[in-house]
Amino acid sequence: MAKEKNVEQITDMDVDFAQWFTDIVTKAKLIDYSGVKGFFILRPYAYALWENIQSVLDGMFKELGHENVAMPLLIPESLLQKEKDHVDGFAPEVAWVTHGGSEELAERLCIRPTSEVLFCEHWKNVLHSWRDLPMLYNQWNSVLRWEKSTRPFLRGREFYWQEGHTLHATAEEAEIETQNMLDVYATFCEEYLAMPVVKGKKTDKEKFAGALATYTVECMMHDKKALQSGTSHYFGDGFAKAFEIQFSDKNNQLVYPHQTSWGLSTRIIGGIIMTHGDNNGLNLPPRIAPVQAVVIPIASHKPGVLEKADELTTRLKAAGVRVKIDKSDQSPGWKFAENEMKGVPIRIEIGPKDIENDQCVAARRDTGEKQAISLTELEKRVNELLEEIQTNLFTRAKENLKNNTRDAATLDEMKAIFNEHGGFINTMWCGSQECELKMREEAGVTSRCIPFDQKKVADTCPICKAKADTMVVWGIAY
Repeated sequence: MAKEKNVEQITDMDVDFAQWFTDIVTKAKLIDYSGVKGFFILRPYAYALWENIQSVLDGMFKELGHENVAMPLLIPESLLQKEKDHVDGFAPEVAWVTHGGSEELAERLCIRPTSEVLFCEHWKNVLHSWRDLPMLYNQWNSVLRWEKSTRPFLRGREFYWQEGHTLHATAEEAEIETQNMLDVYATFCEEYLAMPVVKGKKTDKEKFAGALATYTVECMMHDKKALQSGTSHYFGDGFAKAFEIQFSDKNNQLVYPHQTSWGLSTRIIGGIIMTHGDNNGLNLPPRIAPVQAVVIPIASHKPGVLEKADELTTRLKAAGVRVKIDKSDQSPGWKFAENEMKGVPIRIEIGPKDIENDQCVAARRDTGEKQAISLTELEKRVNELLEEIQTNLFTRAKENLKNNTRDAATLDEMKAIFNEHGGFINTMWCGSQECELKMREEAGVTSRCIPFDQKKVADTCPICKAKADTMVVWGIAY
């Protein structure tokens, strides 16, 4: 439930969700607009959030043996053309460099929309023996896709992400890698971002260009739409054959390796906003928040107040809390609203009466609840509150997902449910792409995934009425 609105500059999310989102990314000082459409400036607060995301994920990747590399920005057109399905999938979004200085280039250079072909060119040069495998690489970079319609975080022409690329001796090893990395994304979303996920496989129509299989974690936003929050792809040996990548196996035979890729981008910040935000602004999960607690002196002109506020800040920093103190000359009410807007999980107030009582007052961003905390228990209680807030945000998001996911047996039932409630709808599916396209045409939804957690909600496909054994989750996606 959205809290009572205190910051009037934000459009009510129930009135205009899209404008509410735009208001938040600007008023919370996350985004500024550049002079080129679709290119957004990540302001320090947004980049701090991205740095925390990077830090956690990078640690998870390295724990599994992945190493970071850096590939070039530009791809020769001839190199991009080597894998037909891949280039066809990205062709409409590619931006080209045609001149170097004042001279026209002999060959156009693509600004990378993704880096599969760059890794393939590299692997062809460095892979020789089965002893070289697996190659487990990741890079943190930006990519360029010339989107027609753009929105901050959700769909920019340039966006930041990580893209993992791995090479394996066998199909089995590559498939295990693909599933393992999907699990990494699911764990990260749920345990750090407090965003519950639906894990599953994309249909052939929705899979990544050039992949044999694409797996996804789908999250439900506050407005009941889906956000594809991380994907993992199994390529088989298709790219290896196209790029003539071979190695000598244990029998000294030349064979093709098997490839994967996987990625999560800054669009996940949009997901955090739309999962947890309210009409007062951001509502950040403590484990990923740039600032977990803000200390605000009350009546700071009174003797001892600023000194005590500094002391609390120092103690919390020593206890591992990401904390800041607001000593600005703004009023306490302005500071409260400002930090609510930025989604700081805990606000700590300290004034003359609190000092007399050897306490401070902690206000939770998620519920607005205030409680007095004895200064002798400051570190313990603040860390406990941070965990309580993290758990509460996940519980609320999980309830939103549960309460807005419904089953349908027929097309009419599905349309009625979607028109009244929106959200995710489970139906059976015969596997036909024709029926998948018809579902979009008739009901206005797309397949989000074939969930791993299958159940039988009917006997037949709602479109063609053929017997169906596969359940699909449908919805509208960002």
